[in-house]
Amino acid sequence: MPGDKPTKAAALKYDVTDDFAPRVVASGRGRVAENIVDTAFEANVPIVEDAALVSALLALEIGDEIPPELYQAVAKILSFLYDVNKMEAGIKERREKGGR
Repeated sequence: MPGDKPTKAAALKYDVTDDFAPRVVASGRGRVAENIVDTAFEANVPIVEDAALVSALLALEIGDEIPPELYQAVAKILSFLYDVNKMEAGIKERREKGGR
């Protein structure tokens, strides 16, 4: 992803103990978007491309919880990331046990 030049990006954070819904923690266009993506990549934070969702997130302020109309789109992404994390954990476990 670092070779790509995103024109828009947003980052969400969700803390089940503190938040009712995910919050926008970063958003921007141009160089700001590139910095968001680069920072996520360097921190091994999953990056998901969804142009319609990022456009909607850019309309929100930093710190805002996502509105109910975005719950379904964000839930799909969170579900996808959960599956990816689960798969990666399974691969790591097999490697630690001497498998492939």
